[in-house]
Amino acid sequence: MSTERGVSTGHHAEELCAAAVRALSDTPGLVFRGHRLHRGRTPVPAPAPHLRRSPDEEGEALRGVADGLALRLTGSDAALHARLRPEGPVERLLFEALEQYRAESRVPAALPGVARNLRRRHAAWARAFLASGLAETARGLLLFTALEICRARVLGAPVLPEAEDPIEATRAALGARIGHELAALRRHRADQSAYAPHALAVARTVAAMLEEDAGERAGREPPEDESRFALLLDEGGDGDGDGDGAVRASASDSAGSPSTPDSDGYRAFTTAYDQERAALALVRPALAAEFRARLDRRIEEDRPQTARLARELRAKLAAPGPDGWSGGREEGVVDGRALARLVVSPAERRVFRTPRAEPRTDAHVTFLLDCSGSMKPHRERLAALLDVWARALELAGASCAILGFTTAAWHGGRARRDWLRAGRPAHPGRLNERLHLVVKDAEVPYRRARTALAALLKADLYREGLTGEALEWAARRAALRPEGRRLLCLVADGGPMDGATAQVNGRVLLDGHLREVAAGIETEGAVELYGLTVGGDLSAYLSRTAAMDLAAPLAVTARRAPAAFRPSPHGRG
Repeated sequence: MSTERGVSTGHHAEELCAAAVRALSDTPGLVFRGHRLHRGRTPVPAPAPHLRRSPDEEGEALRGVADGLALRLTGSDAALHARLRPEGPVERLLFEALEQYRAESRVPAALPGVARNLRRRHAAWARAFLASGLAETARGLLLFTALEICRARVLGAPVLPEAEDPIEATRAALGARIGHELAALRRHRADQSAYAPHALAVARTVAAMLEEDAGERAGREPPEDESRFALLLDEGGDGDGDGDGAVRASASDSAGSPSTPDSDGYRAFTTAYDQERAALALVRPALAAEFRARLDRRIEEDRPQTARLARELRAKLAAPGPDGWSGGREEGVVDGRALARLVVSPAERRVFRTPRAEPRTDAHVTFLLDCSGSMKPHRERLAALLDVWARALELAGASCAILGFTTAAWHGGRARRDWLRAGRPAHPGRLNERLHLVVKDAEVPYRRARTALAALLKADLYREGLTGEALEWAARRAALRPEGRRLLCLVADGGPMDGATAQVNGRVLLDGHLREVAAGIETEGAVELYGLTVGGDLSAYLSRTAAMDLAAPLAVTARRAPAAFRPSPHGRG
């Protein structure tokens, strides 16, 4: 399966599953973004370990996740659950999972497919847990055993066969401590208020057993590495307060990198070295001419069918506009020029006129290219795509701007040196020299911008990516355009990355800023925001994304842009 088709299929599966969750839970505004369910811009907590899908899992895993989340939204009183939820991490983890099991036990008999999806999803998670080796630790085995036997009792389902032998001894010891509560859980699964006290008792008993075990091991064995429990811990970090995950551990935290967000919001340590440059000014004229010849050869070899692409873009961007009047109608507005015919022939009825509309492309498209190091291997292909898009948009009657973003240095450059001289203050914000590139301005016709487009082949332009600031800059430029419709398309292979900034502030600073900027653009609505991805995923940041396969013929890849754009809100031409 090609990259484009694989990612597109994943997006399609997420759209279908989100529709299923909306239908089952009767909750509007639910969408999957970045492999996680969101209500608008807010992530919906994944309350139990088996509902946390890993990005590398197949789309089929999402079906059970979606059904489980839908049942939790409909079958659990979130306010009651929040009041009763314990604070301790282990107690909270188990209490959340037990409430999820109660919700899943209430699957209507008319929905056997939902029950089957849930069984498959839990079995896949349990097998992954066993394969990870976590069940070989005392802490992991006790938690896993508690989750397995509680689910089996509440749902009346057998334990996964592969888990029978590993949990046998621990199940016997645990069953003697919580047997009465397990029976009560099964008995009261239809009544959340009666069920909750027994769920709390189970959670506290298991937490106490873990403390006892930790006390016995203290001084004799090294503590277990908490970061290994990714299959139990909620990596979501963002909750809305309703059933949020029990324990959180971000990937960056597990790796030991700083992740404390800046309490004052996103900022730059210094802007003294920031630049906005014409891309062509950074390339010697002789080299630019060589790049242009190379780009022309690539485009000629691929024959991208620019005229056909222009028609597709026009169909998406054009909207009906007034274009005079059509006379000789039998209804409409009286046409004064036809009154003489009415005098001569009183029976004449074709004396009216109606407004005539023709499709007009009153649109502006800005392409914002990520010029980070990971995009360097694709630069020739991307430059050819942008060249074709610019020419096709001009043929379609739309204006087009092409911008790029990178940094003027690796590893922070002069900005980081200033920070070091200042004594390394905590949470300094962005630590690099921002470089914004103007490849083609909207007012410059394609024929004059051809050489500047070839400047994108210059390899040393591609360094690091401050995507949030670049998106903000490009949106400001687009919003000033006079066209009635303004579109901004980010072409990137993933989220932002700047080594110096991430090392000191944590990756969350750049990621959080990009999400904030994208959310602001989408909410304001003055500019339509789209993402075109190159072997990556932007869905965690942008609502509308599409994947490109750069290995496909240029004519095929170029059509991803019109396919991604919404039709004109005023109707198609």
